[in-house]
Formats: sequence, C-alpha cells, structure tokens
Amino acid sequence: MSNDPQQPALHLLHSRPDPRRLAAWAARHGLLHAQGDLGYALHALLHAAFGKQAPQPFRYLDAAQGLLAYTRMTPDELRGHIALADPDVAAALGLGATAEHGGCSLRAFPTRWPVGHVLGFEVRVRPIIREGATRQERDAFLAAVQAAEAAGSEPDDRGTVYRRWLIEQLSVREGGGASAEPWQGAVEVIEVRMERFRLLDVIRQTQPKQAEPPQRQRRAVGGPDAVLAGRLRVVDGQAFAALLARGVGRHRAFGFGMLMLRPGG
Repeated sequence: MSNDPQQPALHLLHSRPDPRRLAAWAARHGLLHAQGDLGYALHALLHAAFGKQAPQPFRYLDAAQGLLAYTRMTPDELRGHIALADPDVAAALGLGATAEHGGCSLRAFPTRWPVGHVLGFEVRVRPIIREGATRQERDAFLAAVQAAEAAGSEPDDRGTVYRRWLIEQLSVREGGGASAEPWQGAVEVIEVRMERFRLLDVIRQTQPKQAEPPQRQRRAVGGPDAVLAGRLRVVDGQAFAALLARGVGRHRAFGFGMLMLRPGG
C-alpha cells in the first residue's frame, strides 16, 4: 500500500475530546441531547475549528479512545487551524497537549490499495432510505417490513436488512455506467454482521422556510443507529481511497459512515 501522487493526500486524525469541556460547550450552544448523542455537537466543534476543512467522516468512540476522522488536511494546515482556533473549541476537541495526552495527531493514510487486498472493517451507520417526492428518511428495516407485508411474505430480520443495505450502498447503481460515483464499486463485501443496534434521536436543522431571512431550527430526528462489521475485498484501489474519504451512507458529517479498517486476511 502506498500513496498515489495523483490522489489528494488522505490522513487519519486522532484527538481526545475533553468530556467536561465538550459537554459545557455543547450546553452553552444548545447542542446537548437527552439521549446523549454528541454527533451534532462534534460536527459544530469541528466546523468551528476547521471551517470548510472540517474532517469527515468521523467516529467518536468514547472518552478514552477519543475521536477518529479522515481528512485531506496536511500537517501544516492542521497546525495553522489549531493555532487560530478559539481556545474553548480547541480544548473541547483535545487538539492541544494536556497532562493526560500529547494533543491530536495526524497520520498519513494510503491512497492506493492493491486489488484483491482483504481488510476487516467496522462502520457506524444510519441505515435509512429516502422515499417519495419529499425524499423523507425512513428506517430501511421498517421499509422492508412494509414491503414484505404488502407482498404477503415473511420479512427479513433487522440484521439481514442492514447487511443488504450496506452492500447496496457500496455497489455501483444499476445503469450507473460512466455516471457512477468515483467511490462506487470500490469493494466486494465478503461478510458483514450487525454488532450493535439502537434507536437514536439525533439533532438536525430543518430546511429554511420561505421567510426573510430564512429561518432554520434544530429538531430531534429519530432513526436507527447500527454498527456493522465484517471483511471486504478491494476491487478498485483508487475508488477505495475515495470511499474512505467520503464515508458510507447519510449523516456522514455527524459521526456516521467512517470505515474503520484492520488487517483481515
């Protein structure tokens, strides 16, 4: 595995957000949620620190393991943003060194992967589909249950539906051809299982209404929160690098969709 000079650099960012400072900043900005989801608060903090270069997708593991994210930022760009960041924001994200840790780190990640390479993966996803003219989001499992009932058949279990959803997310859309996204068809999923599931409300902003000026409001949106794990095989190395940088599914800027990799031969 090596970096491709024709591909934009990709780095893995690691930081250890301070739970107390993170909670205080989120409360001050009205971003704390009753169920404890920190996705929107971390999204807002990353944008406050890095602006348009805010790392995503990201995954917050816990207070001990911290936050991981893929980013196109270079080490110099990272240092520049940290130097100019609001001190409260930098402290909440754990960007600087403290008595507990040495601050955030940035590690170069491969941008070229050999075809056929097998890797283990884990990904936290929001397995939803968008339906109707309004493109309203709906749990993929509930949609599958309704479809099975309409057909008079027995519905698949939740794990099976989510495994199928993940494979569909990573496949080239039928008829895509040259218009397929650069990350589609990057991998073949060898096996996948559902490691964890819960229903979770997350904070999102409504779309602006016809007003002067347009008003956006925060609201809680319910839906599935699942962790899927398994093994995959690289089919297109360049597309795989693009997939890592993009992430899987929707809500990728809010803590979902980051493919975490491990040796999986």
